[in-house]
Amino acid sequence: MSKKSIEEHNPVINKSALVKRVADNLDLTNKLVNEVIGATLDEITECVAEGVSVRLVGFGTFERRLRRGRQGHNPRDPEEKVYIPAHYVPSFKAGKNLKEATKKD
Repeated sequence: MSKKSIEEHNPVINKSALVKRVADNLDLTNKLVNEVIGATLDEITECVAEGVSVRLVGFGTFERRLRRGRQGHNPRDPEEKVYIPAHYVPSFKAGKNLKEATKKD
C-alpha cells in the first residue's frame, strides 16, 4: 500500500482542527474551546507523569507504565550490545465505546 493510500484511509486531525470542530458543534468560540482542550491535555499529562491513571469511561484510560530494562544493539555497530535501562512510558487503552465506534465502516 502506498503512503498516499495509507493517508487517505487514515486522515489526521490536528489540535486546531479539533478545536474548530468542537467549537462548531457546541456553538462556542475557538478561543474558549482551545483553552478548555489545552487545560484538559495539560491535566492529563500532569496526572500521567505523576503516575495517576486518567480513566474516561467509554473513551479510554491514559496511564504510565514501566518498560523493563533490556539488552539492545548499537545501530552503528550491530555486534556491540548495549543495555537499555528501565523507564516509564505513556500508555493508552481504548474503552468499549471507542473500540465499538472504530469497528464501524
